[in-house]
Amino acid sequence: MVKRLIYRLIIVAIFSIAFAYIESAVVVYLREIFHPDGFDFPLNVFGIEQINTKLFLTEIGREAATLVLILTACTLFGKNLRQRFAYFLFIFAIWDIFYYVWLKVLLGWPASIMDWDILFLIPLTWASPVLAPVIVSLTLLLFALVILALDSGSIYIRPGRLHWTGFCGSALLLVILFCYAGRFAAQPDFYEHFSWPGFVIAEIAAVSFFFGCVSSLLPSKESEKQTQ
Repeated sequence: MVKRLIYRLIIVAIFSIAFAYIESAVVVYLREIFHPDGFDFPLNVFGIEQINTKLFLTEIGREAATLVLILTACTLFGKNLRQRFAYFLFIFAIWDIFYYVWLKVLLGWPASIMDWDILFLIPLTWASPVLAPVIVSLTLLLFALVILALDSGSIYIRPGRLHWTGFCGSALLLVILFCYAGRFAAQPDFYEHFSWPGFVIAEIAAVSFFFGCVSSLLPSKESEKQTQ
């Protein structure tokens, strides 16, 4: 069972890394077209100097297609809803991390983990230092591995209403923080509009709710003594 899981994770990782290269290659072309003098903040995200309406809508469509591909892949790799959710987190995390790895290889960017980037355009523009999405992706990767490891041992996570609400609320807070910062991507003081304290709170809350759910599934020391 463990060998089968490791083999499947390797295959999924290869898919995610290759997909990340495709994504980063598109960005290389876009930056060559729209930022020949270098990509930097503050950035005029919505101005006609950067992108026309047709290309802007095409880019949104590409991002939507990216989500469809990830959802399709996790549906194929996972055998049940738990596994599919875990594989979605796993693919997204590996894809996002290696997206920046490939950009570093291809463009030498980011120069610093604190360089700002436009992360997403759906439903609004997301922006933040590169460090923030990398931290989120590492967290998602941890969640995915825990879920799949427990699932392979027939320990199934079924979050209660409190844990699930708290987890989703933490994720929503992260999205709001990214979108709020994205509103000011064209402003000279853009760096002041991403809340690191809010980010840390959302991250800690998400991890706490997740592992709170996991800990409720594991046998306590008292129950182990009773079974002996």
